Amino acid sequence: MIAVGVSRLSKTFLPGKKALDGVSFDIEQGEMVALIGASGSGKSTLLRHIAGLIKSDADGGKVNVLGSTMQENGRIDRNARKSRSQIGVVFQQFNLVTRLSVLTNVLMGLLGSVPLWRGTIGYFTQDEKLKAMMALDRVGIADHASKRASNLSGGQQQRAAIARALTQGAKLILADEPIASLDPASSKKVMNTLERINKEDGITVVVSLHQVDYALKYCPRTIAMRDGEIVFDGASEKLTPAFLMELYGEESAELFADNNTQQATSTPVREEELALAAG
Repeated sequence: MIAVGVSRLSKTFLPGKKALDGVSFDIEQGEMVALIGASGSGKSTLLRHIAGLIKSDADGGKVNVLGSTMQENGRIDRNARKSRSQIGVVFQQFNLVTRLSVLTNVLMGLLGSVPLWRGTIGYFTQDEKLKAMMALDRVGIADHASKRASNLSGGQQQRAAIARALTQGAKLILADEPIASLDPASSKKVMNTLERINKEDGITVVVSLHQVDYALKYCPRTIAMRDGEIVFDGASEKLTPAFLMELYGEESAELFADNNTQQATSTPVREEELALAAG
């Protein structure tokens, strides 16, 4: 089964400048795929189109997710909300509500499936809380469940976001630069977690990365982007420094740079992103 199908997708933000330019590819259910490219290559824009957060140009482009149309010809499908309920999104800036407990943040993954009145008042059953605790245990932070999300490290917050996707029951996880603001040790824990749920649960994972090293280690397949176009789609093991130099020139050095060790600062949670994270 094809988990993600993208066909002739384009997006223009500024006249004469395409953020995406005729992008096409398929990702099979159960794959773990890296999306790489220098800053401004179109990675985040592509993931947002797959998630149905933004509309493409009205030029015939199409996105299918898990057998359903997410958008086509510049229009979000009317059944997109149902498709989104199967997508877990992990953002670079964590997108947790920092004043709430870790457990409550993870339970927010159920908001798309519980009655509206329960979601409004934040009432969850014991079975639902148990499900969330099991997800937290899967990602290794169950002992932090009662803490405020603001008291977690960046890596722990990112794993809480993954637990939220597990609680949601996501069949596809889109991780947009999930380790860009983490130190190497935290980055490894986050990537190990994504790899484990991919292998153990068969969840399809598409992870945008700024560092090729992580693509080589964790993702059998890599899609490389430059200036809104796909310049490589194949086995990650082919991404040697020499080959990357052919693809990117001097920009290739940026793809082998060490992680930025500066922790991500808290930013306001965008309404559209919180709604998607909640299913």
